[in-house]
Amino acid sequence: MSRGPRVGADGLMRCPWPGDDPLYVAYHDTEWGVPEYDDRALYEKLILDGFQAGLSWITILRKRDNFRRAFDDFDPAKIARYDAGKVAALMNDVGIVRNRAKIEGTIGSAKAWLKIQEEGPGFSKLLWDFVGGAPKVNNFNTTAGVPASTPLSVKISKELAGRGFKFVGPTIVYAFMQAVGMVNDHLVDCHCHATCGQIKKPARRRQPSRQL
Repeated sequence: MSRGPRVGADGLMRCPWPGDDPLYVAYHDTEWGVPEYDDRALYEKLILDGFQAGLSWITILRKRDNFRRAFDDFDPAKIARYDAGKVAALMNDVGIVRNRAKIEGTIGSAKAWLKIQEEGPGFSKLLWDFVGGAPKVNNFNTTAGVPASTPLSVKISKELAGRGFKFVGPTIVYAFMQAVGMVNDHLVDCHCHATCGQIKKPARRRQPSRQL
């Protein structure tokens, strides 16, 4: 279905997909498409996009704080050491999406992330080098023009899978690229299209780990 930008209750023109949900609108305005260069934050987003597979992003967004508590604030060094007992505890956590394959994939991806950090080139550099270190700015007028995947997302998907990452198919990777600002897919008339690449994300206060 082709949809153009819409005017929100605040009078601002934005992409249609967040609708009027305050949480979704805030995510659209302050996070989606804003370039993210932090290695750990990129790991977190990739994992959450993997959990989204088969679901809507707003479902994951509403559970994001629960995910952060359950997965030690997405610290790959901690996640890489998860054992069967921790997996079982996560499978009993009603605050997250309880999918064993995705939980175990998160552990495998943490190990792959650590290897990239230790041996090079670093997760952020690996990803951003695919786009020359800066966002690729697209100029779509409606959602009909926005692809689900691209040849580049296929290439990145193969690279990540080859390094041991899980749930990194081309469609998941492209959604990830959009979210972390590797591509700017805000519609041209959306108020974020011209500015999202200039926003600097503040450092997020890390949450204490939850003991299980």
